[in-house]
Formats: sequence, structure tokens, C-alpha cells
Amino acid sequence: MNEMITIASADLTAVINPFGAELTSLKDAAGRELMTNADPAFWTGRAPLLFPVVGVVNDGVIRLDGRDYPMPKHGFARRSAFTVVDQTATSATFRLTDSDETRAAYPFAFALDIVFTLDGPTLSIDAQVRNPGDVTLPASFGFHPAFAWPLPYGQDRAVHRIMFESEEPDALRVIASDGTIAREERVSPLDGRDLFLRDDLFATDALVWDDVKSHAVIYGAPQGPHLAIAFPDTPKLGIWTKPGAAYVCVEPWHGIADPSGYTGDYRDKPGVFEVAAGDTKHIGMSVTLVP
Repeated sequence: MNEMITIASADLTAVINPFGAELTSLKDAAGRELMTNADPAFWTGRAPLLFPVVGVVNDGVIRLDGRDYPMPKHGFARRSAFTVVDQTATSATFRLTDSDETRAAYPFAFALDIVFTLDGPTLSIDAQVRNPGDVTLPASFGFHPAFAWPLPYGQDRAVHRIMFESEEPDALRVIASDGTIAREERVSPLDGRDLFLRDDLFATDALVWDDVKSHAVIYGAPQGPHLAIAFPDTPKLGIWTKPGAAYVCVEPWHGIADPSGYTGDYRDKPGVFEVAAGDTKHIGMSVTLVP
């Protein structure tokens, strides 16, 4: 069993599982849990990291130079053991590097570092995709944290909302029954910049902003503490729950599921970025507890 890593500030305590470098708990100074309860009746995930794909790929494979490589939904990082390479009272760094097992699915050299840092009421997460190889590294990456719905401050679940930083387009992408991105679109449920959370919004799957204009949202009830969630580096956003569950996921993505019927090369897949040999790409998000 993995030994959990705990970091703390005066305002927050975070617990991270080295398996998947997954944030499993985020509590305020009074010990109130801000993350999902991971009820197995709904979903046991807490905050998986999505790498090197986001979502599903057609036929369960990525295609590179005419060859098929098996790739699970959301990639393999979330089911991989990371190494703790640095730890202080307020920060911890986890690393995953390529191996024979990863190269069977993703034939590239890589190093994925996840740096968690607490500074007062803010948890920052910096994902660093480094290319130690001599060829260009294609990749996608996404965050998938599940926050308590309702937050533990006495407000009813029905009054919780997510307020976007900017005005957003009227149309959203649709996730097909096989998890791919359908050709049709759906009307955005935003009321101005507010998403009033209801179970029926997620009857089929996540809400997907393919070209999100906002780089931050505020989640919570009109009264009481709330979460300010910033994602400066990701062009896509998913919001998801299973109806009736006690969580809502706010998912900044640099990547997206395959378009329905896509059979092209992985490098040309929507949302894939490239890291030049010797370079590192940083993708960050932060969560701030606002009184």
C-alpha cells in the first residue's frame, strides 16, 4: 500500500496518493473536507491526472506512423506509481518516467512531474511534461478533481453554482455514447456567466467547452466560503458528475476525447500539444478557499 503524502499550510491540508499522484483530500483549517467522498455507488476517483490522452480514443488505440498502440481511457498515468522526488512541509513533487510498460502504449521517452504547493488558502498544482528524448513528444494532459457538492458550509446542494470568469459560446460539444466527441452540439446551459448546478445537466455525460474563454471559475453557494479555481494553461474545460452524487468535477484539459470515427495519427488529434526535445511544458491549476 502506498504511503500517503500530507502537506499543510495554516489554511489547508492536502493528502496525495503517490499512486497516480492523485489528490485524495483537501481540508480547511477546521478539518472540513472539500473533495469528494468517493462513494463507490457513484465513482471512486478523487482527482485523477489524465496523461497522455484525455478521454477515450477510438477502438481503444492511438495510431502512430501506421501502427496501433493500446491506450486506456484518460491514459495510464492515473494507474501508475509515481516516485516522490521532493517533499517539504508545504510542497511535494511526484515523478513518472517512461518504462517498458509505458512504451508499449506510448513509444516515447518522457518525464511527468506533478508539483503540489500550499500557500495559505491556495493549493497550486504544476504539471511538467518534460521531453528527455531526441524526437518531438506529442501529448495531452488534463486535471479531473472532484469537489464536494455541496461544500461543507451548510448551504443546500441545490443553490450551488459555478460562475465563469468570461462570457462563453452558446454551444457545447456532445459526448457520444461510446465516449467520443459527437459531430452535433448542444445548447449551453449557462445563464449569463452562471452554471446553476442540477443533476439533469449531466444525464448523458459531462458538459464540454471545447474552446473555453475563461481561465478561472468560482464554485460554491451564494452565501459562505467558496472555491476559486484557476486554469491559465488549458484551452478546454469539462464539468461532470453522476446524477445524485456528492461531487462535481471541474476539469481543465489540454486535450479532448477522439472525434467520433477519428482514425488519424495521434499527433494530429485535436488537443494534442508537442514538446520539443529537451523542453518542458508546464500546465497548472490552482484552488483557493475564499471565506
